[in-house]
Amino acid sequence: MVQKALYVRLKPKPGKAEALEAFLAAAQPLVEAEPDTTVWFALREDDGSYSIFDGFPSEEGRAAHLAGMVAEALGAKSDELLSAPPEIHKIDVLAFKVPK
Repeated sequence: MVQKALYVRLKPKPGKAEALEAFLAAAQPLVEAEPDTTVWFALREDDGSYSIFDGFPSEEGRAAHLAGMVAEALGAKSDELLSAPPEIHKIDVLAFKVPK
């Protein structure tokens, strides 16, 4: 069940879009190791920004993700890759559909 989610918007520095894409692709195995991250998407948006959307069964799962390896790695790379700090939006999920 997914009750909590995150939407994180990422704006790359000029010339750093490919590096940000590579970072996001490399983050997938780290997220797969998180048992409470039920769904995770790394996305490229129409305006040239990127985002991450992920869902969790509880606030504890969301908090663990925010304190986890992907967040730590993004923090370490943000000055190099991002033109602004990540915009982190905490979301309550009202309804969802994911494959079983």
